[in-house]
Amino acid sequence: MGRSIRDELTGLAWAGPWLIGSAVFVFLPMGLSAYYSLTDYPLLEPPMFVGLKNYRDLMGDPTFWRVVKNTALFAGVSIPVFTLVALVLAGLLNSRVRFAKVYQAAVFIPTLVPLIASAMVWFWLFNGEYGLVNKVLAPLLRPVGLSPPAWIADESWVLPAMVLMTLWGVGQSVVIYVAAMQDVPRQLYEAAELDGMGPVRRFVHVTLPMISPAILFNVIALTISAVQVFAVPYVMFRRPWGTNPAGHYYTMYLYESGFVYGRMGYACAMAWIQLLVVLALTGLMMLASRKLVHYTRT
Repeated sequence: MGRSIRDELTGLAWAGPWLIGSAVFVFLPMGLSAYYSLTDYPLLEPPMFVGLKNYRDLMGDPTFWRVVKNTALFAGVSIPVFTLVALVLAGLLNSRVRFAKVYQAAVFIPTLVPLIASAMVWFWLFNGEYGLVNKVLAPLLRPVGLSPPAWIADESWVLPAMVLMTLWGVGQSVVIYVAAMQDVPRQLYEAAELDGMGPVRRFVHVTLPMISPAILFNVIALTISAVQVFAVPYVMFRRPWGTNPAGHYYTMYLYESGFVYGRMGYACAMAWIQLLVVLALTGLMMLASRKLVHYTRT
């Protein structure tokens, strides 16, 4: 047996467990999901092939379009706000301030809290009658004749509540941005300062272009997370469908269809549509990055 063949067999032996695990736990479930999306599968009975019926039914399902609208609106608002807040915090933490590492740790620690635990905390913080948020807002709003909002019950306040809860996990992006900012060559800042640029212009014209690969990475991750948002709204707004429609999101409806109402084929069709949307959005961002993202050459 030649050395090259032994090397290939050794590589396959090391990669074998990963390949087997991927085949059993990733590719096989994906294949079954694709098949089930073409069937009527009530879980307790064998699946019955129905072709594209599930996809046609989705196109005529008003609840489906409502959760699509809610999810798109949440993604369209939360991603820019999240990115802007993360960049501002990273810029402040990257400046020469005392105890910068302590502040970075304080911003990052909330991301270590499990989502379900965070959602339960925010559920009580946003409680319209007893929540801490409204307890703080009430004395400020009463003098002008206003009352604190019903964050959870009022449809018009669901989106602001969701965006505020999303900012709870901003620390992970902040750490990535700070690391990227620390790699920006100091000579660029010195040249910009000699040209008369102030701190804001230096941040816009020097820092942002140089950390644009990190911004692209975070925006793609945020997009995937926003399209798949589930845990927080499920804890916060899970009510009978129709009680608070603004609090229902795509993955919530997918879960309810498959595991509550026993329409697994319908849920699998939703899952594949979600996957195609994520792939399309990621592809568009990668295409846009050719002109918007600056990659340094070494």
